[in-house]
Amino acid sequence: MKILAINGSPRKSWNTAKLLQETLKGAASRGAETELIHLYDLDFKGCTSCFACKLKGGRSYGKCAMRDGLTPVLDKLAEADAFVLGSPVYFGTVTGEMRSCMERLLFPFFVYARQPQSLFGRKIPTAMIYTMNISKEMMKTFQYAVHMDMNQNYLARIFGQAETLCAFETLQFDDYDKFVFDYFDPIERREKYQQAFPEDCRKAFELGVRLANPS
Repeated sequence: MKILAINGSPRKSWNTAKLLQETLKGAASRGAETELIHLYDLDFKGCTSCFACKLKGGRSYGKCAMRDGLTPVLDKLAEADAFVLGSPVYFGTVTGEMRSCMERLLFPFFVYARQPQSLFGRKIPTAMIYTMNISKEMMKTFQYAVHMDMNQNYLARIFGQAETLCAFETLQFDDYDKFVFDYFDPIERREKYQQAFPEDCRKAFELGVRLANPS
């Protein structure tokens, strides 16, 4: 079994990456082969609406026709037994790189039909991990769930199964004194983080176990 994790954060060792690494550890504990891919290492663009993936009889039907740094990743995702996408929340949704990746990943398999259809051809477990510096209550107030639910629905529609894991009130900096920041008390935030993030890591590990052993 091969399970991929896609890091949509520009940071390779911060909150999102750490949770993805824990997810892969959980999958590996059940014997899965794992790989972590950092989107910010790649040179690629989002969907250009060429519609080659929708052209009847076209050689790229059901597959993204663009060729760039993301192409090998899309090929790996299409062959994976499960995958997890991770991103920090920027202005209420995923990073630009993650959004571009998702456009290229989802659209070729998406069928314009009244009844939900997918060209993926099989069912695999998938997941989204989000990290953010606001609380769960604030997330509801700002309606972040609208975007998160939509992402989960499309993943489930196309790949058959999806779940979501959120980590709240994470740390943005090592030293808040170096930056213009008056949003919350850094000392209080660090104390909360030290209590909550280990639990987030545990949940991520369990997520990896589930991805490797889907019900």
